[in-house]
Amino acid sequence: MILAIDAGNSRVKWGWHDGTGWASIATVSLIEFAAPSDHVNPFSVTHEDPERIIISNVAGDGAHHLLINWTSIFDVEPLWLRAEAERCGVRNLYERPEQLGPDRWAALIAARALHSSGPALVVNAGTATTVDMLSGDGRFLGGAILPGVELMRFVLHEHTGRLPLDEGQYRDTPRKTSDAIESGCRHAQAGAVERMYRVLRDVELNPLCIVAGGAGRALVDQLSMPRRYVENLVLDGLARIALHERTLAK
Repeated sequence: MILAIDAGNSRVKWGWHDGTGWASIATVSLIEFAAPSDHVNPFSVTHEDPERIIISNVAGDGAHHLLINWTSIFDVEPLWLRAEAERCGVRNLYERPEQLGPDRWAALIAARALHSSGPALVVNAGTATTVDMLSGDGRFLGGAILPGVELMRFVLHEHTGRLPLDEGQYRDTPRKTSDAIESGCRHAQAGAVERMYRVLRDVELNPLCIVAGGAGRALVDQLSMPRRYVENLVLDGLARIALHERTLAK
């Protein structure tokens, strides 16, 4: 059994993978995860000791220390994912490959496995939205990062005359401020994805847009290109890397 953990900026998601599929997946907010240590260890009550643990952490040092504490109950040393120059059929063309976020790296590896027959635009929509270009032969060509919808809303509220933080609705013709904010934020997300898609389409034939993340379900409905929503893209990439490590160790 593999324990894969994806620690993001606002939540921690983990899954137990049996080598062929997910036995279980759970998500908690980062605040819940950081609750006092007398709470039940979230990893201790679901499955037997894992054969491997793999972690993507973009939530900072605090989450790192919590993850060390929570996983120390198991007799296995976690693999803390770092991006590399090449792994699982993906070549990383970042100027400094190790500086690519581990969540983006895992998502690219999962996308490559999911759509190995052609190029893909890999979108992960959460606290931040990342939009990464993957060529048909597995080269990560580069990508963009922008604030997610909730962060856009919050910045408008904090820095432009205290605009309301109330959650509005997306409207084609917004007629109240909360709807105008929601619609503008969602247009910004979709517009960034569509512009990046055009960049990739100029150099690759018929890319597929693969969308993931908590805000991805709403985003995918606003896009017009060939697209697919994948719920657990980062976890899928983590599991694939762990299985690859197991194969190398044999």
